[in-house]
Amino acid sequence: MEDITKFAIYCAYESGKIQCDHYEKGVEIRHKGEIDIVTEVDIACQTRIIQLIEERFPEDDIISEEKTNYYGGTKNRWIIDPLDGTTNYAHGYPFFCTSIAYEQGGEVTHGVVYNPIFKELFVGERGNGAYLNGRKINVSPVRDLKKALLSTGFPYDVATNKRNNIANFERFLFEAQAIRRDGSAALNLCYLACGRFDGFWELKLNPWDVAAGTLVVRESGGMITNFKGEIYRIYGDEIIASNGLVHQRMLDVLGKEP
Repeated sequence: MEDITKFAIYCAYESGKIQCDHYEKGVEIRHKGEIDIVTEVDIACQTRIIQLIEERFPEDDIISEEKTNYYGGTKNRWIIDPLDGTTNYAHGYPFFCTSIAYEQGGEVTHGVVYNPIFKELFVGERGNGAYLNGRKINVSPVRDLKKALLSTGFPYDVATNKRNNIANFERFLFEAQAIRRDGSAALNLCYLACGRFDGFWELKLNPWDVAAGTLVVRESGGMITNFKGEIYRIYGDEIIASNGLVHQRMLDVLGKEP
């Protein structure tokens, strides 16, 4: 395992310790939007991770959810979501994680996603596969969308913007076996990678939501595109991820007129 992966795992574990220390003890909540929140735990996790990165990799850029970010330049870059699933965390719902990715030359090469409550560590390295707690993982063999379990989410402006994923959700209700919406894109992607989900779609996500998870999906044999079936980039705002076998059917459903 490369040093970057080992270091990212250490950072994720440090963040997980902070999350566990404050879990279900009550947290201070600040609203970034009507339903978009941040807690002191988000900030504490981010502060610890950035501190560690700046000590070990002082020349690298850092993008993180709770800081002002610069997306340009050609430096190697850490892409961090210190607490993906903040609303879940604030309510004591145990579906949240830390997501850490490393980008080199415009490509994500290392990804780590850690849920400290379930003690599940997902790791992806470009060209070296994807793993859950050290066990190699692969996407599911499901071929029929009617037998597929999908996951998705809704943007924070769901109540005020017509491009809110509701029409897509309704169409998939009639085409798939079932849909789950549980509030962490990073974990949704990792669950797809290990075969718990068969497909995932969402829009208006940020790079820190998906950078690590998309690498885990790709390294587990999955497929990822935008809604047009084109190559997906983490700085885009439409994503379909699947086991590859139901991908075209998902594209067909998303291509239907509302």
